[in-house]
Amino acid sequence: MDMTFKGAARRLDDLDLPKLGALIGVGEDEIHAFIDVETTGHGFDALGRPIILFEPHVFFRNLSGAKRAQAVAAGLAYQRWGQTPYPRDSYPRLKAACAIDETAALKSASWGLGQVLGENHIAAGYSTVQAMVEAMKADEELQLLASVNFIKTNRLADKLRNHDWAGFARGYNGAGYRKNAYDTKLADAFRKWSRIKDTPWPQAAPPAPSVPIQPPKPATPPDASQRLPTPAAKQGFWAALFAILKAIFRRK
Repeated sequence: MDMTFKGAARRLDDLDLPKLGALIGVGEDEIHAFIDVETTGHGFDALGRPIILFEPHVFFRNLSGAKRAQAVAAGLAYQRWGQTPYPRDSYPRLKAACAIDETAALKSASWGLGQVLGENHIAAGYSTVQAMVEAMKADEELQLLASVNFIKTNRLADKLRNHDWAGFARGYNGAGYRKNAYDTKLADAFRKWSRIKDTPWPQAAPPAPSVPIQPPKPATPPDASQRLPTPAAKQGFWAALFAILKAIFRRK
């Protein structure tokens, strides 16, 4: 893993929000509210790295034995959330944690617009946490897609669609969501975005109605008059027969 954590750092475009929201049946306002509360609407920091939050208590549970003891001694891991204040920049701690165990360290940070925890890479659509981090470095659309996948996997789409802010907050952020008023912030952000005109979302055109294929009509059988020989055909027949008989008599 490149320890600069820099990639293409592509930003969202106008259609990404309604397009990705449609995957879980919600509108642009719900998606805006969600990412506003998670990361104030930005997926990359001033250096072009994904916004992250390194969680020492998650690092603790992803380690064991000598590695855990080393991380605890370095102040990078502890057993319970909130034991010490978090620094403004999580990257120095993440890099130090990677030196102990890269996979455990990457799993212990929340990434991008939706702050998907690395531990949840499978639910986010990635077979490894390293693959998820590469996507986080590349594009805010991929960051948001990881969140949408997580929401789908954990059956939270209905709660977001129905504006059950407390239910969504509990499912996405855990039982301690009230400490940060996550549900209230979601409701406030949604009200704000509801007053702002959405980006038009060009839905796919409905399929053209199918036109039944008509079977070919059977050929019309000839009527009786068509089956009878014509006068010209009769004349030709007798002329040919006369010529044959004339030739026979000449040989005699």
